[in-house]
This record gives sequence, C-alpha cells and structure tokens, in this order.
Amino acid sequence: MSDEWNLFAWTVFAVILPVLITLWCSVQRSKRKMVIKDILRKSKKHGWRYRDLFSKPTCCCVCSQHILQGAFCHCCGVCVDEACLRKADTSLACKEVMSAAQRDGSLPHHWVRGNVPLCAYCAVCKQQCGSQPKLCDFRCIWCQSTVHDDCKPSLSDSGKCDLGEFRNLIIPPHYLHSINQRSRGPSDDYGTLASMCGPNWTPVIVLANTRSGNNMGEELLGEFKSLLNPVQVFDLSELPPIKALQLCTVLPAGSVRVLVCGGDGTVGWVLDAVDEMKIKGQEQYVPHVTILPLGTGNDLSNSLGWGAGYAGEIPVEQVLRNIMEAEAVKLDRWKVQVTNKGYSFRKTKVLTMNNYFSVGPDALMALNFHAHREKTPSLFSSRILNKAVYFFYGTKDCLVQECKDLDKFIELELDGERVELPNLEGIIVLNIGYWGGGCRLWEGMGDETYPPSRLDDGLLEVVGVFGSFHCAQIQVKLANPVRIGQAHTVRLILKSGKMPMQVDGEPWAQGPCTITITHKTRALMLYPTGEQTDDEEDDSSSASEPELRDQED
Repeated sequence: MSDEWNLFAWTVFAVILPVLITLWCSVQRSKRKMVIKDILRKSKKHGWRYRDLFSKPTCCCVCSQHILQGAFCHCCGVCVDEACLRKADTSLACKEVMSAAQRDGSLPHHWVRGNVPLCAYCAVCKQQCGSQPKLCDFRCIWCQSTVHDDCKPSLSDSGKCDLGEFRNLIIPPHYLHSINQRSRGPSDDYGTLASMCGPNWTPVIVLANTRSGNNMGEELLGEFKSLLNPVQVFDLSELPPIKALQLCTVLPAGSVRVLVCGGDGTVGWVLDAVDEMKIKGQEQYVPHVTILPLGTGNDLSNSLGWGAGYAGEIPVEQVLRNIMEAEAVKLDRWKVQVTNKGYSFRKTKVLTMNNYFSVGPDALMALNFHAHREKTPSLFSSRILNKAVYFFYGTKDCLVQECKDLDKFIELELDGERVELPNLEGIIVLNIGYWGGGCRLWEGMGDETYPPSRLDDGLLEVVGVFGSFHCAQIQVKLANPVRIGQAHTVRLILKSGKMPMQVDGEPWAQGPCTITITHKTRALMLYPTGEQTDDEEDDSSSASEPELRDQED
C-alpha cells in the first residue's frame, strides 16, 4: 500500500505539479501582457511597440540595464524594460510634431541617450559611437547625428539642429507651430513661411497600407516616423487618403510629394483622393505621387521605374534619397463605363483605370483569387504564395477553357471603327508598359516592329491572347500577344453570356453590356532618375529609359 502511495505522490510531483506551474506562468504572462498592452494603448506621448526579443544588444533608457525584451518607441527610438515602461512613458519626451522654434528661428537638438545605430560615428571626433557595452552616447532624433558623451559639450553647432540629410523632406515642428498660430490664409502666406525651410524644400507625405502584399507596411511606418516628422506618416487602415492629403493644403502649393507604400490598388485609391481634391477646388495643392511597391503585381510601380516589389532590400534612407532625386512625369487615367443591356433602371457602373482593363482568362484568374482571398484573407499575406495561387488557377483554366470563343460574344471598336477579331479567349486594354506582374505585353519579345507607347500619350494599346497557356508563354517570352491596335477611345460590346472582367486587378463577372473607355485626367507622378536602358530590361525591377524619356515635356 505504501508503494502505491509513493507512486501516486511521485506522479503528482513529476506530472501534475509541472502542469500546474506551467498554467500559473501562462496566466501571469497573460496578465502582464494585458497590463503592457493597456499602457501602450493609452500612451499619448510615445508610439510604443513591444518586442519579445531585441535584434541587437539593447539597454533600458531608464534603468540603464541590459534588456532582451521590452518596448521601444518607433518615433524617438527610446527602449525600456517592462518594469520601467510606465515611468518612461511619463518622464521621457518623444518627438514633438509641433513646437516653437528658438529665438533665432532654429530648432534645438532632441537627444536620446544610448542604443545608437550600428556603425554610427561621432559628429565631433569622427570615431565610432556605441562601442561600449552599456548605455552611452547620444543620438538626435531629428537630424540622426550621434555624439560621444565626452564630445557632446564640444559640438560646434551651438545646439542647433539642421534636420540632417532629409531636411528637404521633413516638415519641421516649428513650421506647423507657425501655421497653427496664424489663421488660415491664402497660399502666399504658406510660401512665406516655407522660405525658412530652404529653397529646395519638397516635403513628403507617407501613406502606407499595412495590409498590402507581404505585410511590411507596419514596419515601414515606424521607420519613416523615426526619420521624418510623425505627423507626415499615415496608416491608411486608420485614416483614408482624402483626409491624410488635407495636410497638403497647409504646405506650399505644388511642392508636396506623396509616397504610397502599397500595391497598385492602394495607388489607385490615393489617385482617386487626389482627383477628389481637384473637385473640391484644391487643384493648386495636388501633390506628385511616387510608389514603394508592397503589393503582388506592382505593374504601375514597375512601369514608373520603382521596381516590381519591395522586400527591404534597400534601406528606407535610400528610398528617401531616391524620392529627393526623382523627376516628374504625367500618367493618363481613364474612365471605364459599364452599361448593362436590357436593364434601363440599373445605374451605369463607372470605374477609373490606371493600368489595364481585361476580359478573359487573366480576369478569370483574378476573380477566382479574389473570391478565395475574401474567404480567408490571412492565407494571402505572402507575395510568393499569391503568385502561386494565380499559377494554380491559370493551370486549371488551361484545361477547362472557360473563356473560349470570346470573339463570338464580343464586338470591339477602336475610335468608332469596328475591328474583326481572330479566335481569341481574352482582350487586354493597356495604359502602362507592364502587365501580369512584370511582363512588357505590348512590346512582346521585341522581334517585331510596333508603334511606341507612352504613359501620357492619350492612347490605349489593345492586345489579344489565345488562352491561359498563351499568357504563360508571353510572360516567359516564348510568344507574342496579338497586337490589335491603339486608340483614344475603346468600346467593347458583350452581346450575350457572362464573362469575367477586371480593372486594375479588381475583378467581377459581367453579363451583356457595353463598355466604353475614355480619357479622364492625368496624374502627376515621379520616376527615379537612375533608369536602366532596354539592354538591361531583364531586371524586372526597372522601367526602360527610352519610354520614360519620351514622357518628358
């Protein structure tokens, strides 16, 4: 009997007790996380983010102890332990988005001690900072200058901060303070205030979609807030672009640049907001738009020279340098009217096109992809996985051929003239150079002569494809599309049946109708100056230089 009790006791000690301890630790951890989340949520001074493990040796800015996990502010870079979080939130100052200048009109440095970037060098002695294994040295959160503890009194700038390398992109806090102090007046007043920011001041507004493509938006928001004024960085999941762009109205007319971090759909959303500004009578404040591609296809970004996708391969600092050096170009935008047949009481559907319109196999793939993404959006957070799903549906359509004999159901008119169609499965109407995630469709393999195309020529390029397999051959440069022609106005008449259609990746199934595509407006865009030539076109992350040269006025 005693042996049985001993066995029972050892079982409790060896099995049940560890389980109880694990459950207790889990409960305590959950309670601690709830307290931390409550502090992070209620904080009005800092933009706290919690880290389970810091990626480099880090010290707490309050107690100076080494920490492995804790919270950091993505605006000012302050790092703290869990136990010091509440104290840091009340005692340590963050970046002030709006503050008065000094008497001489300059901005003082805002120093944060410790945790300086790797390979940072002192602004006084030019030696490496942060080399000691403790909380040491200082970094200005505005100009990003670093200085040793001992060298700080010897700074030659008398405590004046020049905002550093990106001064021409940053909205200084004293500028916003001056705007706030005076009543809203004509743009000339803002121009006078802008003179204190320098002659080359072109402030940038960052609009990031945290749900685009590979979900890098949230991380990028923090990096841009650390380099710029947090007031000029917006999360589009919390604020629509039309409200974010109202910041342009308190900045010098024609000087603002907008960086859109997202896919082609996000860019279209922002350009629609820009058009809305024009309708409101704010045309003089319309910004130039540039792109950091985070989506799946990114054809518009590719056509403008900003690459086929961003995955952190270049630092955010280089992205800002590229924006400062970028040049202006215009982009045609088109109105797509869909008028249903036989239903006069139905309202005409009006869409805006930036990239392309299509009917046929590629629209069918987009429609299937969109339907499954709506059901389980969490599974479509990877750019590679998204393309794999597209490949699956393309392979399926090669066998099923749901869009065959398209020419029997559709009539095509280019500038009012009817075009006889061959036996096609799909028609694609192009406004930009790239299609299908990096394929130059109008040029094809380049072994045939073709009329030149530009982003601002007021012309659309119309091509046909024989099916999903033909689309795949075109993308790997084994075949050319059927070049149908160029036109200022394109009209398609779907006589019967139901066909998949898409505009800029937004698909739907459409019954009998008439589709009319006409020119709507032109958007002000930016493209990088260091463009590659056609000989280097194999790198799909760049647009060809001749195409962009033709766009210059």
